[in-house]
Amino acid sequence: MAEVVRYQQPDPEMKGWLQKWTNYLKGYQKRWFVLSNGLLSYYRNPMEMSQSCRGTISLVSAVIHTEDSCNFVIANGGTTQTFHLRATNEIERQKWVTALELAKVRAIRQLDSEEDDDYDMNSDKNELQTVLKCLSTKLETLHTCHDVIIKHGSALQRSLIELEQLDNPNDAINKSKTVNERATLFRITSSAMINASAEYLTLAQTHAKKWQKLLQHEHESRLRLEELVEQLAKQHSHLEQKAIKQQVQQNSNSTNANSTINSDDDEFYDAEETNADFIVTFPGKAHRISSVSMAQSSAKHTKQSSSSASVGGPPLGRNSDESSGSEGSEGYEESAAGVITRKKTRQKSLNLKDLNASNIITKVVNESTDADSTKSSSTPTTPLSATDRVSALTGDADAGIASGGVGQRSRRTTIPERPNQSLNLWSFMKNCIGKELTKVPMPVNFNEPLSMLQRLTEDYEYADILHKASKVKDSCEQLAYIAAFSVTSYATTSNRTGKPFNPLLGETYECDRSQDLGWKCFSEQVSHHPPALASYCEGRGWTCWREFSISSKFRGKYLQITPQDITHLEFESSGNHYTWKKVTTTVHNIIVGKLWVDNHGDLTITNHTTGDKCHLKFIPYSYFSRDVPRKVTGVVVDREGTPKWVLQGTWDNKVEAAKVINSHGSAKGKPILETATPKILWKRLYPSCEYERMYNMTLLAVQLNEPESGVAPTDSRVRPDQRLMEEGKWDEANAVKAALEEKQRTVRRNREEEAERAAAEGRPYMPYEPIWFSKKKDPITGNPVHIYTGEYWRSKERQDWSKCPQIFSAD
Repeated sequence: MAEVVRYQQPDPEMKGWLQKWTNYLKGYQKRWFVLSNGLLSYYRNPMEMSQSCRGTISLVSAVIHTEDSCNFVIANGGTTQTFHLRATNEIERQKWVTALELAKVRAIRQLDSEEDDDYDMNSDKNELQTVLKCLSTKLETLHTCHDVIIKHGSALQRSLIELEQLDNPNDAINKSKTVNERATLFRITSSAMINASAEYLTLAQTHAKKWQKLLQHEHESRLRLEELVEQLAKQHSHLEQKAIKQQVQQNSNSTNANSTINSDDDEFYDAEETNADFIVTFPGKAHRISSVSMAQSSAKHTKQSSSSASVGGPPLGRNSDESSGSEGSEGYEESAAGVITRKKTRQKSLNLKDLNASNIITKVVNESTDADSTKSSSTPTTPLSATDRVSALTGDADAGIASGGVGQRSRRTTIPERPNQSLNLWSFMKNCIGKELTKVPMPVNFNEPLSMLQRLTEDYEYADILHKASKVKDSCEQLAYIAAFSVTSYATTSNRTGKPFNPLLGETYECDRSQDLGWKCFSEQVSHHPPALASYCEGRGWTCWREFSISSKFRGKYLQITPQDITHLEFESSGNHYTWKKVTTTVHNIIVGKLWVDNHGDLTITNHTTGDKCHLKFIPYSYFSRDVPRKVTGVVVDREGTPKWVLQGTWDNKVEAAKVINSHGSAKGKPILETATPKILWKRLYPSCEYERMYNMTLLAVQLNEPESGVAPTDSRVRPDQRLMEEGKWDEANAVKAALEEKQRTVRRNREEEAERAAAEGRPYMPYEPIWFSKKKDPITGNPVHIYTGEYWRSKERQDWSKCPQIFSAD
């Protein structure tokens, strides 16, 4: 009778009681935690283990941080999941932390081994060709042995027949010698054939498993590609049919609309209550968004209190496992606002696409409005002119003297043009579907000659907006400037699809533009698993810092990149502290067609000093939408949820802001907001056409990798593969890049093995620590983050780089 084999769960590496933070109402609650197979799960009690768990966090990309003698935090950057835990004593906490670190090392090693099996497919293919040649040679040897055996067998048979026919004994003796020789040759040839057959069988059996694995991989890849092509074909057919129906419907609607509109009075005021130019959405208390509250708020002209208002609620990184115990969720819902440009002119036609599409309608008042009631205390001014910006970037001494400045360093304005080299995209992409992008060996053909450290430094290209914001007294108006600045970082993604180099662990980058642009920034790669970098920037009256990491997945036809960072911005004069997170970026047409990038999602900027918020909405691209592509809308609200500023624009061109100055009446239950004339807060400076051949970089981007003396030996400018790529030596760059990445993986494996040995022996182990940043608790989010120590610029003055490792040498 056959024995039934049942699958058994692996024994947990550690289990026990811990206290977990739930929410501010219930605080820390006792939970049963189980650590097994690289996952930390928790239950209400041990009896629940047979059922589904309450929550699970993966340790592969987790960061484990101890807060005090009993508390520790586990944060997963890939899923923004955080566990705040508390042990009964310090000894118990240390046991859990040691077990978690050891489990993380094992999980990473297992993941790497699985990926190494996938990455060996190309080498397996080369080995297959070699084995096939060897088998062909041995098969030819077998054929030769077969022919020789037949030849010697026939000769032996003839000799035996002749021996039987002989009557003379003397002749029989001689013939017997001949028969023996023939038999010996036959035996030798048969032995050679037997040996060759054995070698053939052994070689085939040895590589049978590899061939089966390779065949299975190719079969799965073919199935994925067939499904992808079938899906693309269905989508193409669906879009084609939908486009035809949309075109027919549009023609019919336009005919009916023209006949109706032309017969009526075309005064714009007739449609001002229902026809909105664009829609803005923002979170706030629903009961506060009413015409009465708007009218009351507009009648108040009291000055803002100088004291800081404390904003309640749990840290951003803390999550609740009991939804019934969450606090502060009642009374809030997402409100919408429609914005109209009011002009007292007759128009030939009306745009009917936004009729009845908003909950709040905003009117823009022209310059004819009473100046005393419309003029803001500090009206937004126009951004820095193109001439001034180019002069600052290039270090034009004459322009600096003409503007009252001093002569500046002359910087480069061009780099070598991008070589025209092709790549077999299908052969590369079919092995990357469903994998983490940061773990795929990417050739430099997909890159641009900048590292991620330099690419994020490029976010400060329009830092003059922050210089202006630091001088603004009104917190809501200051928030409007910051919102415009947060949009500027996406401007170049409209025509720039090159992937930056992934920084090596310990790689740094400095950019000191204090003399010309008024800011200096420093960044360091602080973690390799998960990949994360920390940066710190000082400007005129403001400081900005963040820890940046991404979660990216390749989905076959598009690449989705989700940033996991939180940007902090603080102004010296007002003490206002702002935070926000970036939106999702999607790269389309990875396989077929021209690459293009879309940024979409919600971005909320919070002033933790006053409680003001700005909610920006990056509208995703739609083939059937009549809106302007790459559109961004937003609204600034105070701590009471009352709209103060309205923003609109596109993330690749400009952002405008208009102040809400009054509220009166309502139309069909929809409050009407009046705003002042919009002012441009940011307008993009487009590079000249020759920069299209330079990876579509901007002038500042061209200067970021310019060689500079006196920088740290770990600076991105010194990285050899990136420099070779910029010089157009792509083959050499690929070889150096592969060597550097293999060295980094070897160092990481050695470090993990040392951590595992230390944990097994019960001795302390010091994990990798960044050189210029230290891990501390974020006072806003409560999560562990890396904070700048302030030592880098002092070390540069002394030219003391003794702390820096040699990460750019391949040996």
